[in-house]
Amino acid sequence: MNVRYRVELSQAERGELGALLSGGKHGARELKRAQILLAADAGVGDEEIARSVGVGGSTVSRTKRRFVLGNLEAALSEEPCAGAARKLSGKEEALLVATACSKPPAPSRLLQAACGPRALDAGAAGRRDGQADRACRPVTRDSAPAPGGERSQALAHAESPDPKRPVVCFDESPTQLIGEVRRPISATPGQLERYDCEYRRNGTANLFVFLDAHRPWRKVKVTDQRTACDFAQCMRDLVDLHYPQADLVRVGLDNLSTHSPGALYETFPAPEAHRIRRRIEFHYTPKHASWLNMVEIEIGVLRNQCLDRRIGDRITLEAEVAAWERQRNVASARIKWMFTTQRARIKLLRAYPDPANES
Repeated sequence: MNVRYRVELSQAERGELGALLSGGKHGARELKRAQILLAADAGVGDEEIARSVGVGGSTVSRTKRRFVLGNLEAALSEEPCAGAARKLSGKEEALLVATACSKPPAPSRLLQAACGPRALDAGAAGRRDGQADRACRPVTRDSAPAPGGERSQALAHAESPDPKRPVVCFDESPTQLIGEVRRPISATPGQLERYDCEYRRNGTANLFVFLDAHRPWRKVKVTDQRTACDFAQCMRDLVDLHYPQADLVRVGLDNLSTHSPGALYETFPAPEAHRIRRRIEFHYTPKHASWLNMVEIEIGVLRNQCLDRRIGDRITLEAEVAAWERQRNVASARIKWMFTTQRARIKLLRAYPDPANES
């Protein structure tokens, strides 16, 4: 299908591209992409853009697609789009051929113990609704672990549920707001819904997702950004709205720079920040080893069941996400967590060795 991507720049994006073209040291490809976006925003056709900028038609289409599906930074960058196959160099091709012609090495004992034989099969790597990904991601290179290591989130999952000390997994995910250029034709008996291949990029939104590790409950909050202030607001909602009766809420989250107690003090007065901080205990995923948080699986389910279509504005996004959230909670849907404490200790042993066993 010949998909047409319509570029509509904001005033700030036009100013940024104009500043990029007016001076400074920038790569020739980046400058050409800036010219493509400005010309497309002005309504110039793809063929004329290709002639005036001196590039191929595929470059014009690819740049517009990166902007519509991603953002301005993605359209200007040299990095391949998500899901696109990276071209191999001659040296990499030769290594790939040599590897394919040789006998494949046996999986390491550590990987076998951590993932099991089924996870080593490429066919078992797919995820299903509400189930953990059985394929573990091994550490591909050595790194110097921090002294003392990290507390494993699997330890919290192994405990018995305690309403006074709940375990909540937390993460965030950006999403595109994609609008229709032409009104779709609704489905009728014997005829599927029809919609135009061209669509409009209406900006982005952010989804903060809470997932209780011990009961079938999740909450999705839609925001414009994912700043430290937004994170602090989520933590206050967690203790005041969602778990007002809990003595301590243990939050499992990753090591993003905004995920810190300091965000509370940046957002609220010191007494309020201190009150919230006393009721939250942060458990960070390990920095020096691959990891899968339960809420990441839930976000995958959200994308497959709710965000797999065009949603053009934040109001519609909030309504659709809220309906999905209610349906999942009413159905008591849960994540079948397969990563046990024992397997976590085996998998993370290389990145976080036990000081007691070192000579």
